[in-house]
Amino acid sequence: MTSPFHRRAAVAARRIQRRAIVMAAGRRHPSRARSMGSRRPFRAESKGWRLTRRVLHGLLLGAVAIVGMLIGVQLGGHTTQDIGPFQAQLSLTPSLHGDTSVEIPPLGSLELDSHDGPAHLQIRLESLDEARTRAVVAGGGNLEQVSHDAVDQLNLGVRRLALQTAGSGLLGAMILVGLVFRTRRETAIGGLVVVAVLASVGGATALTFKPAAIQEPTYRGLLVNAPAIIGDARRITDRYEEYRAQLQKIVLNVSKLYGTISALPVYEPDTSATKVLHISDMHLNPAAWGVVRTVAEQFNVDIVADTGDINDWGSEPESSYVGEISKLRVPYLYVRGNHDSAVTAAAVAKQPNAIVLDNSTTTVDGLTFAGIGDPRFTPDKSTDATNEEQHAAVVTSGELLAKKILASPKPVDVALVHDPVAAQPLAGICPLVLAGHRHARSISRLDPSIPFVLPSDAPSPAVQQPERTLLMVEGSTGGAGLRGLESAKPLPLALSILYFDKERHLTAYDDIQVGGTGLTEVSLQRHIVTPDKAAPAPSMSAVPTPSSSLSATPSPTTSGR
Repeated sequence: MTSPFHRRAAVAARRIQRRAIVMAAGRRHPSRARSMGSRRPFRAESKGWRLTRRVLHGLLLGAVAIVGMLIGVQLGGHTTQDIGPFQAQLSLTPSLHGDTSVEIPPLGSLELDSHDGPAHLQIRLESLDEARTRAVVAGGGNLEQVSHDAVDQLNLGVRRLALQTAGSGLLGAMILVGLVFRTRRETAIGGLVVVAVLASVGGATALTFKPAAIQEPTYRGLLVNAPAIIGDARRITDRYEEYRAQLQKIVLNVSKLYGTISALPVYEPDTSATKVLHISDMHLNPAAWGVVRTVAEQFNVDIVADTGDINDWGSEPESSYVGEISKLRVPYLYVRGNHDSAVTAAAVAKQPNAIVLDNSTTTVDGLTFAGIGDPRFTPDKSTDATNEEQHAAVVTSGELLAKKILASPKPVDVALVHDPVAAQPLAGICPLVLAGHRHARSISRLDPSIPFVLPSDAPSPAVQQPERTLLMVEGSTGGAGLRGLESAKPLPLALSILYFDKERHLTAYDDIQVGGTGLTEVSLQRHIVTPDKAAPAPSMSAVPTPSSSLSATPSPTTSGR
């Protein structure tokens, strides 16, 4: 029988043994020792850390899902849709203010306060489809039906865009969450988060949608002038029949113009001649560039000379219009017109093949050109551009260019001005002056009369002028712009090709007119330039007397339909 002393000794020995085991385990496995020695404090710390870690994990998962959704929306949140005769680009982008914008390059845009949801709808009219435009005209011009169809097409495009954007956002979120966390559970949770976000955005957009916003648009770019030109939306509604008739006429004429571009006759010129394509007064007509490119390619021109008014208002949105210059792939010489601003000239100068002449000279393919921009900036038709002060400014610009030509180390072959009035001081100074501005083709000879004082530092061979100066005023290559389409018979798209021989003399020129009678007609007429029979004795002079007619022999007219 064991005594109480022995029992107490045995219990103490077991306690000492357990403590030794715990101490030994602590040296080998500290975490195990903490779990065995102090269970309650560790359990409390573990629960707090696990809760914090779960919250941080959830926040990180949500952030990754949102980032993936935004990436997906940026990549897939756009689609194309045919709206009437136009092909439109529709896109949805995240925004704090919502709203809808309708872009009509290069004219500008309309801003509509359509909703307050965190998604911005952008509709961009990219191009006018020739086949659909012809179909409208062939169908009798039922623009009311076209309008209803356009609304249905727009609704279809917006619905498809919403579904496509939601799908691409969800897919982007799940892919990014899967790549970061690499578990199905987190991927599914991320997808649910994005579904909730997209549903909230759609609900906010639907609840704040304002259909009446279309009656009160905010105009940007050139469309700022739209209310003054065509009236506000209420007036258009009240006078719908009148506007429909005008719109039908414009659509019909646009279709005719597009139809003539491919009908230009093919002509094989003398390969030894230097060919200069003279254009002027494009006035922002989008159909004009197709004609210019076709002529430049079919006639294999070496240089394009533009005598101004490439834009209509000289505004920043119009700068995109001049981007077509680089597609011509030949040197493009340009002088500013009275509708072109410094912004327009800077946009032209950025084109890799363009040279802006402003009281300066340049030599291209052996021909030396001089040019000066119009000193006026009068894009508003209500501005009086013919008063005495402005007339004097134009004449002064011609005198400045005459002095520049006289001081040139190389004889100048061609001078470029916008207004023919600026050509008067160049009579007897330069053999050929190209101009525009009047939207009508004319050819004349300028008689020098008042002596012009030769600068003392000008080289003696600077001017060698045996004939009167030839002034060639081009018509409007843009048919006077989009306003020209409003008439029953739109102005022709006019341009010319000038042929220079190896001695830099103008030997012939072709006059080309597109749609000149309002029909799908293209005409080309060759003119042979003969020596000036009425050439006065050579003299240094500036201001001409009234011009006489050109001595030229026309060749038979070539037309295409």
